[in-house]
Amino acid sequence: MILRQIFTLATATFVFALFGGGCQNEAKPGTASSATPAGKKLKIGVSVPAADHGWTAGMVWWAEQAMKLYPDVEWTFASAENPENQVKDLETMMAAGVDAVVILATESAPITPTAEQMHERGILLVSVDRGFLKPVADVFIEGDNKSFGRKAAQYMVEKLGGQGKIVILEGIPSTVNTDRVESAMEVFGASPGIQVLDRQTGMWNKEKALNVMQTFLLKHKQIDAVWAADDDMALGVEQALKEAGRDRGVWILGGGGMKDIVKRVMDNDSMFPADITYPPSMIAVGIQKAVSILRDGRERVMQFTPKHMIIDVDLITPENAKGYYFPESVF
Repeated sequence: MILRQIFTLATATFVFALFGGGCQNEAKPGTASSATPAGKKLKIGVSVPAADHGWTAGMVWWAEQAMKLYPDVEWTFASAENPENQVKDLETMMAAGVDAVVILATESAPITPTAEQMHERGILLVSVDRGFLKPVADVFIEGDNKSFGRKAAQYMVEKLGGQGKIVILEGIPSTVNTDRVESAMEVFGASPGIQVLDRQTGMWNKEKALNVMQTFLLKHKQIDAVWAADDDMALGVEQALKEAGRDRGVWILGGGGMKDIVKRVMDNDSMFPADITYPPSMIAVGIQKAVSILRDGRERVMQFTPKHMIIDVDLITPENAKGYYFPESVF
């Protein structure tokens, strides 16, 4: 609970800076707001996956807004389509002598060795969303993915009345996907009337999810609900159902809080009865955290900075969806 309160405070501070007092808080080059005590200009890298679906597009937008608040920081921003390209981006940042890197890993396993190298060189690492396989990050900010998986599964079991046949679409291999799926499977495993017919990865991608769902529909004559855990994948699933003429009586539970899905929940769309929040704005908090740690003195600040910050996730239903609907959002 304390970590969540700290994260909420950090988020509120960032949003105020961006939308309330951002212009007033922008520092002039050379001031202490984003320089080390010795006056050295900070160099910070931001490494993220390519904006190939809604959530990552929202994450890139938030990263851009955060970097604008610190114009005197020397920023290096890179987005990568795959782990190989992200490793190259990180190696370039190391060669450029960055002081810190805020990173959202494309995948956990292949990025961990490079993250370990950066850690050994003393580069401040702020990891967001997808963790590494070794404890090399100085700060790790993530959504509560175990709660995400558990809440989504509990809702599905309750809506099905404890009886039904479901399929599961997993995401990109990462700590995020592992936590969500394992937590969901614990709930499904405790519900003997729920049959998990199939599991495959949709890579948090609409087209991939469409293909996976097409395969599921060929293999299984009856599917009552789809646990997709991602709103982009949910849209791919919906397309497959409609194209196969099997969209009646089947519903989908995605996740992420995409405005289009939240609107459909709000409108009592039977295909999307609920959703789970997972804000892409966490990347902005990671950027703010990296600047503040370096600016105010790494050794001193890290004594009071939690290494692991967890964001609460909420179940969105027709009753509360209005509070989660932001039509002007990029996601």
